[in-house]
Amino acid sequence: MRTIKQARRLIERDPLSNEARVLAALVTALESDSSFSVKELYTLDEKHFEMALQILNDWRLDRYYLGKAKIFDVALQAREYQAKSDQ
Repeated sequence: MRTIKQARRLIERDPLSNEARVLAALVTALESDSSFSVKELYTLDEKHFEMALQILNDWRLDRYYLGKAKIFDVALQAREYQAKSDQ
């Protein structure tokens, strides 16, 4: 399964988990060309850290255009949900 799809499913399944928060922040930063603190990656376990690196690689290569659109939508929804839960 492609990494982008795996990340999307992870974010959909548990948007409040640390992994979902970090991956959603990474994806939204990549898509919106905004800042992302690299130190956030170090809060991830090895499996999810590797997933984040693979997302960076895939994004750079721009191979999964449709997959990127889907994960960006899910990441935005998760960020909104996360913001509401933090209040």
